[in-house]
Amino acid sequence: MSRTKWHENIYAVNFTLFFLHEIDSAYWQEWNLFGIPGGIQLFLVINLAMFLAALYGYNRLLHHRGSGYVLSFIVSSAGISAFSIHSYFIGTGHPEFTLPTSEILLITIFILSFIQLICGVLTYPKKRATAE
Repeated sequence: MSRTKWHENIYAVNFTLFFLHEIDSAYWQEWNLFGIPGGIQLFLVINLAMFLAALYGYNRLLHHRGSGYVLSFIVSSAGISAFSIHSYFIGTGHPEFTLPTSEILLITIFILSFIQLICGVLTYPKKRATAE
């Protein structure tokens, strides 16, 4: 499988797991953990925007557009950040995200995000030299 296909597939799997984590976040009422005003309503609006942006990025990546690589970087950075932030909260005694499936999701997203980041760097299209 080519590096480009690896990048596309890792993006799809990571994107899917990230939004599975967001479903888990609704269970744990993540808006309370982060102090997001507006409760579930704002949480849903934020997640809709993130979902559409990630889906758009995947489409752009499939068409080898620069915006797809940028959004891939953002998705992978969000996955690394999610793991780091939630690990901090778990480490400071918060009970949220301590079920085995929650923890497995976060760890898997963390690993896939690093792989996605590396794939993005390796497959980022090089600028063509301009003839002068």
